[in-house]
Amino acid sequence: MKQHFIMESIKEIFKIGYGPSSSHTMGPGKASAVFKARNPGCTKFRVTLYGSLAATGKGHMTDKAIVDVMAPADVAIIWQPDEFLPAHPNGMKFEAFDTSGNIRDIWITYSIGGGDISDTGKRDPTASIYKLNTMADILSWCEENGRTIWEYVEMHEAPAIWDHLAEVWQVMQDAIGRGIEAEGVLPGRLNLPRKASSYYTKARSFKGTLARRAFTFAFALAVSEENAAGGKIVTAPTCGSCGVIPSVMYLLKTQYEFSEKKILRGLATAGLVGNLIKTNASISGAEVGCQGEVGSASSMAAAAAEQMFGGTPGQVEYAASIAMEHFLGLTCDPLFGLVQIPCIERNAFGAARALDANMYALLSDGHHLVSFDRVIQAMKQTGHDLPRIYRETAEGGLAVLGIKGERVNG
Repeated sequence: MKQHFIMESIKEIFKIGYGPSSSHTMGPGKASAVFKARNPGCTKFRVTLYGSLAATGKGHMTDKAIVDVMAPADVAIIWQPDEFLPAHPNGMKFEAFDTSGNIRDIWITYSIGGGDISDTGKRDPTASIYKLNTMADILSWCEENGRTIWEYVEMHEAPAIWDHLAEVWQVMQDAIGRGIEAEGVLPGRLNLPRKASSYYTKARSFKGTLARRAFTFAFALAVSEENAAGGKIVTAPTCGSCGVIPSVMYLLKTQYEFSEKKILRGLATAGLVGNLIKTNASISGAEVGCQGEVGSASSMAAAAAEQMFGGTPGQVEYAASIAMEHFLGLTCDPLFGLVQIPCIERNAFGAARALDANMYALLSDGHHLVSFDRVIQAMKQTGHDLPRIYRETAEGGLAVLGIKGERVNG
């Protein structure tokens, strides 16, 4: 099963930005900046949002992201939730007007997940820097060369990747620090209280395994709640799943005393796993559901933890496979279009499942029947088989039945 797709730098997996959504906030914000720069002097714009972007855009603060970037210009937002452009569910059309009210420029582009935009709805083939595009080929390389997965990353990335990962790790830790101190209600119609602070306080009174599990939940909640409040986080691989990897890494630092160097190597491994998923399937909830977001994050975190605990490359692959297997079919159906319910809790359980997958694989010899590559192939097919109402449109599942059967689209 050899595939030949685009493998970008893992910097494209770990982006630093502001929540609550990589595809609905960061992507449209990035596109708005590009279009504004391309039309200097224009004071009036119109932005039409299609499909998933329009369906849950208000809950994801898409309009705010666009207006803030284009300020002080006059911006009209048009919502078209029932119209899907052909290349991707997250389509958007930008129009610029001259002083006479005539259209000066038109641009159609897509927010393709992880904060990326593309005019074709696909990844840029010129951005590929990795020679191998499947886990099977990378494992073969590791075996032939006696190397680990993080060393494979190091060979293909520029030396500055370690500085980038160090900055990523600092932002992750800062988000945890802010999140476990913050209290009150998250923005949005749910009036959802923050829980990370109380979880952290209770975790400190526990011992052993119970304490470690409670801290895992607290750390994941902290970052996810910061994201929901529009705080500074790292896409890992998306905003909606940004709490999983920081939680696991911070637990390994605080409870198992892993050094920063080992944590950065773990992040490199996690980044490659996320890259493989993005390359061979998708990390976009609008394309494949939440399995592409929290499922991917859990798979990445499991791989990182496995390596840090001394697992072989084969065991790392197994841990990543296990984590994703148990999120196959996970829908993206946020209440009121907010990145809160079920997203925040899913981050906590995604982190816990990553640690479970790590332990399960560490106890094994690394051999198993269904490879990581085939699990990802199954994830992609499952995502495409999901009805559209379960892919970030807030038209099915919990978004319909979550609160007294009431649905508020967007």
